[in-house]
Order: sequence, then structure tokens, then C-alpha cells
Amino acid sequence: VQLQASGGGLVQVGGSLRLACAASGRTDSANTMAWFRQTPGKEREFVASIRGLPGQKYYANSVAGRFTISRDKNTLYLQMNTLKPEDAAVYSCASTSRRWNASASVDPGNYDYWGQGTLVTVSS
Repeated sequence: VQLQASGGGLVQVGGSLRLACAASGRTDSANTMAWFRQTPGKEREFVASIRGLPGQKYYANSVAGRFTISRDKNTLYLQMNTLKPEDAAVYSCASTSRRWNASASVDPGNYDYWGQGTLVTVSS
């Protein structure tokens, strides 16, 4: 599975941004997909995950109620609303053939494929 993330950019505090992650290759094996983010000097942080049909979702507490993860056949999305300065990071998408499990989905070590990341900058 190859993943290509896009949609990052500069947005003001309180604004919105939509990230996309295009998947190609054996996309039928992407049972669980997720978004992670990372800032310099910090470990990669879980943002949200989603199962294939029926599309169960799980969010980090820091983004619950503001971010929405979704997917169609070949694209993963992250709608980010009410952005805060602490949301600024490089956002990466990931996928795995492992069956979705909320608690397991937060561990980046459980993912097999990663996109290259897209930078989100939030200005105050």
C-alpha cells in the first residue's frame, strides 16, 4: 500500500483544514487507517483511527469533537475544525492490515505503511 498525504497549509486559530491521504496498491488490505502527528523533538502522537466498513472511529482526547476522520474506498480524510496552536504539526497517515481495535490503533508500531506527512501550521 502506498500512501500520499496532502492538504496541509497555514491556517489561523479557529480555522479549518481538510487533509487527504490517497491510497494505492493493495488498498483492500488497509483494514485500519489512522492519522498521527509529530512536532520537532516530540514523539509521534496518535490523532484518530478508522476501521473499514462499518467505519468505527477512535479519537485522541485532544481532538475529539473538533476533528473528524473518514474514508472512502481509496482515500482517508481528516477534517480539522476549530484549530488551535497546539494542533500545528506534521500530519502523517498510516495503514495496516490488522483488524481495527481502538486501543491498539493508537500505537504507531502497529502500522505497516506510512505516508510522507503534510505540514499544518496554525497562526495566532
